[in-house]
Amino acid sequence: MTHDTHQMTPPHIPGETSTGSKQLATLFGPDCPDDVPTRVVRSSGARIWDERGREFIDYIMGLGAVALGYGHPEVNRAASAAIAAGVVGPLPPRLEEEVAALLSRSMPWMEQLRFLKTGAEATLAAVRLARVHTGRDHVVTCGYHGWLDWCQSEPGVPRAVRALHEQIPFNDIDQGVSCLRRLGPDLAAVVIEPVIDGAPDVEWLARIRTETERLGAVLIFDEIKTAFRIALGGAAERYGVKPDLAVVGKALGNGFPLAAVGGRRDIMTGATRTWISSTLATEQVALAAAQAVIGVMVTERVPRRLGELGGRLYAGLTTLAGRHPSVISAVRGMPEMCYLEFRDPLLGYGVVRAAAARGILWKRTAYNFVSMAHDPELIDHTLTVLNEAIGAVRGGSLGKDQC
Repeated sequence: MTHDTHQMTPPHIPGETSTGSKQLATLFGPDCPDDVPTRVVRSSGARIWDERGREFIDYIMGLGAVALGYGHPEVNRAASAAIAAGVVGPLPPRLEEEVAALLSRSMPWMEQLRFLKTGAEATLAAVRLARVHTGRDHVVTCGYHGWLDWCQSEPGVPRAVRALHEQIPFNDIDQGVSCLRRLGPDLAAVVIEPVIDGAPDVEWLARIRTETERLGAVLIFDEIKTAFRIALGGAAERYGVKPDLAVVGKALGNGFPLAAVGGRRDIMTGATRTWISSTLATEQVALAAAQAVIGVMVTERVPRRLGELGGRLYAGLTTLAGRHPSVISAVRGMPEMCYLEFRDPLLGYGVVRAAAARGILWKRTAYNFVSMAHDPELIDHTLTVLNEAIGAVRGGSLGKDQC
């Protein structure tokens, strides 16, 4: 039996939820079965519990925002202390400078920083700073950078704003360089996600770096997903190409809302010549959580461990792809953030539904994430369940109304 997604939509929230990537249709497909998990009520480690009390092993991990595991005790203790200390105040908190200094030591190319609450805000702040620094308007992007007007062409975005934004393909040197040179003296910034469905070609990163320097444009790395995951300093550290500005978030707070934009001092001082501000940018709970997160990241060598765990998962997914070529066309991403590419979206929806029925929350598209709360045994169990789920889809046992 399937449910009517319109009937399931809560009357007070248009589109079911305020986080688009958590919509049931996005996760499980249209007309999905009524036994899929719909609302989370508790999370701990690598597990979540839905409103029916059912337990699931999770690989969505807050859309990549949780690298240490849900409810990490050290992070929770720091946040609880900040709550007890009053959360906010009328003056800049001491924690703001302390966390900024920690980040700058971990990522030396971030000489100065500003904090915000979301990656979308922080990326827009980076673009604003680039425009202040260069006196130019046009921006080139590669990847997804949030829902705000500057990088979107959705209904409601003014045509004049859309005209200031162009996109280039990932890892394509010729098209990227051609676009940048065509915009030339009008180009303020190039904003790229350094990892999209796979590792970057380092030559591509280096050429974009060279061209932005030649043109006097600002190179911005959107490291919202990659920082603290593929390396403490993200792709800039792992691949050795340093941007002018970088944006970090997600795993920085391990679920607490915090993002930062940082980079060259001469560019960041532009923040004193334009207006970038938010009432709760400096509330102390997320800052305290981030301070604890960075400490754990360093002492427990978290990115290295995520690479090891992710490597085990990625190798297993590669084996599954070879075993089920009629269902899976490729394994995409990197060990630390990966997914299965299905030959047909309906097959993919069938697999994630079958996995959920067996207690595994798996995302059909980019990305699934390992955390420090996962372990080799859990990953091996997950691969067994995914194999069963794929086999069920291949055998047609889900039924036509479910896949």
